[in-house]
Amino acid sequence: MPASKEHNGFETVAAVDLGSNSFHMIVARWHEGEVIMVDRLKETVRLASGLDNRNRLSAAAQERALACLGRFGQRLREMPPGSVRALGTNTLRKARGSRRFLEDAEEALGHPVEIIGGREEARLIYLGVAHTLADDRGRRLVIDIGGGSTEFIIGERFEPQLAESLQMGCVTFSSLHFPDGRINARRFRQAELHAQLELQPIVAAYRALGWEQALGSSGTLLALDRILQEGGLEKSRGLTLPSLEALRARMIEAGDIDRLSLPGLSDDRRPVIVGGLAVIIGAFRALGIERMTTSDGALREGVVHDLFGRFHHEDVRARTIHHLRKRFAVDAVHAERVVEQARRLLGPVSGAWALGKADADLLSWAAELHEIGLALAHSRYHKHGEYLLTHADLPGFSRQEQAELALLVRAHRRRLQERLFEDLPKPRRKRLMRLAVLLRLAVLLHRSRTDAPVPLEGISVSGKDLRIAFEDGWLAEHPLTAADLEHEAGQLKELGFTLKAS
Repeated sequence: MPASKEHNGFETVAAVDLGSNSFHMIVARWHEGEVIMVDRLKETVRLASGLDNRNRLSAAAQERALACLGRFGQRLREMPPGSVRALGTNTLRKARGSRRFLEDAEEALGHPVEIIGGREEARLIYLGVAHTLADDRGRRLVIDIGGGSTEFIIGERFEPQLAESLQMGCVTFSSLHFPDGRINARRFRQAELHAQLELQPIVAAYRALGWEQALGSSGTLLALDRILQEGGLEKSRGLTLPSLEALRARMIEAGDIDRLSLPGLSDDRRPVIVGGLAVIIGAFRALGIERMTTSDGALREGVVHDLFGRFHHEDVRARTIHHLRKRFAVDAVHAERVVEQARRLLGPVSGAWALGKADADLLSWAAELHEIGLALAHSRYHKHGEYLLTHADLPGFSRQEQAELALLVRAHRRRLQERLFEDLPKPRRKRLMRLAVLLRLAVLLHRSRTDAPVPLEGISVSGKDLRIAFEDGWLAEHPLTAADLEHEAGQLKELGFTLKAS
């Protein structure tokens, strides 16, 4: 079911990339079918270097990040809700006990901060790169070396076909293999071998699919390209294994990161460039890359194009839901009944319960997939559905969105317990509880699985008190529904809701 187009009026959007090395912000405008970049900001934060051996963020790293987001927030604070998407990547995926930091980050920025999975990060990177290129046929290999991870994507035009995120980045490799800043051949060999070992599980599949063009994106590869050109190590634009090895020799000759003096190397990039070079040399060898050119497109550009796609073209998330429904043979006719009923219930209460477009989309998608667990077994199928949605790759969804979708599917039947919602931040907890109530009612009202209309005259709410009214005499003629509603009223008491039907 396509998402509603309630907010298709956003003509200006922004993307914030909370990367492991740098934070980026871009603002873009939609004009006559074209995306025009109108503002950019970048700050080096080195979030990855703030993780300790228990994957907890240091106070200093948090302070750097929040100060940066506060500056970004000044630019973005007046932009309406839903027009800004801020994404955390590898370091925030790994960070433990980060809820308080994320709450502080949202306050500093003035907009929600989401964490995305590695494959979703790879998809958005590919989208950002693809939009900088001619729209022609032929497969492309895109590599993006971040601070804590490196993404590898093969795709054609705007569609990724293979996407992986591996745990190796310029910050982590620099601190792991060159911890005191000393550079020598042995350390480079160890770092390059480490990169090749990380790549080993995906090499066969990537080489089998193949590509016609290799592209590098983001700061590390753009910096290496610039250093090779300005240092006279590569005559034409791009990266080759011989030119990268020549650069490695110059770094070994310098002997220490602090003594690196290379044309085109910025002070911000100097502490992490050795780790990035080791990663890309390992990738060239493992994948057999002959030449790589670079692209200005990256994650944040992909986020902007993805946002405009939601508003003006197609929401990738809706397509993902459709594919899941087909893959797991969900009863599409019944799913559509429940979707429509959920929307009818939501409409009259959306204002009182402060539920917006994002909530309407989430409710519709949960209604579409509420029976996905039947693909495994009927017994406890709501729990099977939660498991499938928790662990599936869902293009377009952040980790929070995916977790909330899985939670709604889990909560659509059987006992409704408050503990299901306790891991959510308070504002989201209230929202998800309300959506769960609406989904449960929509499912209950279509227990008969027929097209017979449900003569709902109205639904109203006041806080946690719900009143639902049917045509006179209808409940008396449908005693099973009346009994179900009475039982449901008892279930909803678990969350403090009251339900009265008449």
